[in-house]
Amino acid sequence: MKGDQLYRSDRPSFNVARLKMGGENFEVVIHPEAAIDFRHGKKLDLRDVVLSEKIFADAHKGLLASETMIKSLFKEDGREEVVKSILMKGEIQLTAEYREKLRDQKWKWIIQLIHRNAIDPRTNLPHPPQRIENALLEAKVHLDEHKRAEDQVQDVLKKIRHVLPIKFEVRELSVRIPAQYAPKAFPILKANATVLKDEWLGDGSLSCVVEVPAGLQQDLFDQLNRLTHGNVESKMLRAK
Repeated sequence: MKGDQLYRSDRPSFNVARLKMGGENFEVVIHPEAAIDFRHGKKLDLRDVVLSEKIFADAHKGLLASETMIKSLFKEDGREEVVKSILMKGEIQLTAEYREKLRDQKWKWIIQLIHRNAIDPRTNLPHPPQRIENALLEAKVHLDEHKRAEDQVQDVLKKIRHVLPIKFEVRELSVRIPAQYAPKAFPILKANATVLKDEWLGDGSLSCVVEVPAGLQQDLFDQLNRLTHGNVESKMLRAK
């Protein structure tokens, strides 16, 4: 970074975290993805969250905040702690372009989460992604760019249940893999399911009990069948 060159008025718009205290604005220029992760508790180096530790009264105009006001209003000790306070307590101001990008990413991820974790109760099969997207549009679902997609799924489900039969289901399965495929099968099981119990049998075969989201069950068995050429034993123990 070369000083205030980042903040010239002819530069593209950028994203800031802004905190109002005592009638004054305090702003820091942020990397938006990192700032949102930081707010959600992810441990990050501050240098990866803000472009600099400069505190502005108006970042877009390049106006620095008064050092006197910073010392007067903030109880935090040290510039880094003041910046962290602005990040945690302030409002994340995102450019229109970045908000649109973030919403698009969350929109696609919400569709994938529902596709992978939910089923159509009429068929016990996952809904295709396009059908889920059509339901989101019909239900006029709007996503919050400041919240993780995972934290919005339940609200989205409430809205689309009016237009799409849908059920979140986790299935507990027993799986047995022959000895010659077991070493390669175990990583597939761990990547696609939660392994509740595993036992290596005397003949070298692998016996497992796993939990898998209903929407991922077919993907899991497609991978296992490709590996074992269909030589895999499975049984559904229960659904919950």
